[in-house]
Amino acid sequence: MAEMGIPLKPMGKEEIHKLEYSLLISSLIEVLTDPKFVEQLRDPKDRLTWIDSIATAAAALARDQAGMTLSEIAEDIGRTEATIKKHLKGETEAGKIVLEAYKKLEKGEIDDTLSVLLGLKKVEGLDEAKELLKKASSLLEEAVKNLKEAVEKLG
Repeated sequence: MAEMGIPLKPMGKEEIHKLEYSLLISSLIEVLTDPKFVEQLRDPKDRLTWIDSIATAAAALARDQAGMTLSEIAEDIGRTEATIKKHLKGETEAGKIVLEAYKKLEKGEIDDTLSVLLGLKKVEGLDEAKELLKKASSLLEEAVKNLKEAVEKLG
């Protein structure tokens, strides 16, 4: 299991989906930050094709890591065995991107933002920050009230 709770060898549907979502989000972030892919994504048709291909590759790899057979994967996600095989071997651009995302997850090179998005990690200090914000808001309201009273006395 990866450092942030992402199951690299998932057992069961819930863990498969957690790995799948992790791979999908990591891969989309990679695509959206790479200028060569961003240009391809300008065309709505290409954008849909890219997103579908990455989603398929992520779904295939997550199920492959869970030990599903090629035919089980193809049936489960509604793609041909040939398509699944190409993605898993990295013969497609989407397959390469997803495989690279998996390697990064294996190495623990996961961005904290991704962990928060996936609900695997809470933002440190968030509860304390909320409490400080409430106190600051309360103090600000009191200061405004006092200022209004002072203005009324002067006016």
